[in-house]
Amino acid sequence: MSRVSEIAPQLPTDIEALHALVATARAERDAAIAERDHALSQIDRLRHLLRQLQRAQFGRRSEKLDPEQLLLALEDIEQAIAGNEAADDKKDPVAARGRGEKRRANRGALPAHLPRVDVTIEPGDTNCPCCRAPMHVIGEETSQRLDVIPAQFRVIVTHRPKYACRACEEAVVQAAAPERLIKGGLPTEAMVAYVLVAKYAWHLPLYRQAQMLLAQGLDIKRAVLAFWVGYAAAELKPLYIRLRELILASGKIAVDETVAPVLDPGRGRTKKGYFWAIARDDRPWSGADPPAVTYSYAPGRGAVHALKLLEHYRGIVQCDGYAAYKSIADAAGGEAITLAFCWAHLRRRFFDIAKDGSAPIASEALERIAALYAIEKTIRGHSSCARRATRQEKSKPLVLALKKWFEQQLARVSAKSVIAEAIRYALHHWDGLTRFLDDGRIELDTNVVERSIRPIVLNRKNALFAGHDQGAENWACIASLIETCKLHGVDPQAYFTDVLTRLVNLWPAARLDELMPWAWGAERSTKLAA
Repeated sequence: MSRVSEIAPQLPTDIEALHALVATARAERDAAIAERDHALSQIDRLRHLLRQLQRAQFGRRSEKLDPEQLLLALEDIEQAIAGNEAADDKKDPVAARGRGEKRRANRGALPAHLPRVDVTIEPGDTNCPCCRAPMHVIGEETSQRLDVIPAQFRVIVTHRPKYACRACEEAVVQAAAPERLIKGGLPTEAMVAYVLVAKYAWHLPLYRQAQMLLAQGLDIKRAVLAFWVGYAAAELKPLYIRLRELILASGKIAVDETVAPVLDPGRGRTKKGYFWAIARDDRPWSGADPPAVTYSYAPGRGAVHALKLLEHYRGIVQCDGYAAYKSIADAAGGEAITLAFCWAHLRRRFFDIAKDGSAPIASEALERIAALYAIEKTIRGHSSCARRATRQEKSKPLVLALKKWFEQQLARVSAKSVIAEAIRYALHHWDGLTRFLDDGRIELDTNVVERSIRPIVLNRKNALFAGHDQGAENWACIASLIETCKLHGVDPQAYFTDVLTRLVNLWPAARLDELMPWAWGAERSTKLAA
């Protein structure tokens, strides 16, 4: 009754006033519900968009978006969802606690190799609130959060004491100075590796790195960083050349190229250079050779550069239908080089037609090609013999039917139409497209090398162009080693730090294979396991 008596005087006694109060309360309730429903609908809408983009990332290739654009879109939507949830958490503490419990259950464990800093939070008073007797610990709750210490630069001070004999005044002993990549220079090999990885793995131009260093109180000019990079590229070049030799000794490679604008000082503008990527990945057919990629710079895209790129190569070249590759095969003569063409390039032509509207022929072509990819998914990682057997049994009938269907459709459509051009491309390259049926080592497409081209595109977007042909060649050298490191899960920073140190200490040229990223990674894993 006392509680009722406390509230009752606050309520109006007039019936109309009570009606007005109830109406106001209902309006406030309805407004709160509407606001909550609006926030939930916003989150649902954003989650729907997120699912659509995730389908574009992980769904069928014909639905995929440009990887860089996709990531930007995903980031924006994920940030918006988090912002709405944060606002909702402030209004609804119960829902906030529920979401917190869900995050704790699903966030996974932090890596064991990270150092742990223990922080104990004691109650302000450890005496019993009832009798004031001292209390004892009966348990504890622990939680882990990921923290960061910003990049810390330090100075290595090397002391080399001199020892002299009191009896023999002329006898002086001192340890030899360690070899340095840059004699008389400031950086350690780890510091140079840091600059290399920031520029070529994470695509931070040197002028931005100089700005970041200045924020740490280090006034190191961009030109100085460029000097370090040049020295490192010269030291790493023999390793890069050897990597290229190993890839070109493989029985099958994939090749692709992309434009690389290079500054032409004489004309005050850029000129078109090209980066050519050569990749090896035998994992789909359980081959023994480790995956690797190497880049080469050329001032043009013509056949002369392609011929030089694959000079003396003998084996299978998986590529698109660019005429320069056909020149390579013709120049090699006989069956020295076998060209296997890419179904993804063919599929892209039909996809471009189908996405613009009703295109039944293009849509059916996509479905027929998708059936081939479905078979490939079931044999990935099998031996080359097993892959060939499955393809002969399941893929070959589909391929023969597809060719017949292409010929029928070509007779029906206008010779000048876009769909006729796509079909003629398929039939003109048919021998190269169907070589995968008779060789289990051949992939259906050149995706392995196309993935390797993406870092070039990112670097081109961030740095706009290379300043000189030599700079582009340096890029090819360092990026080849970095991207091969990534293929093997090797940390490029640790790799370059150790490899540069070994090279400046006169590592034998006959043992360069031991410094290849896969060999280096295996050696490091063995040491850590021991």
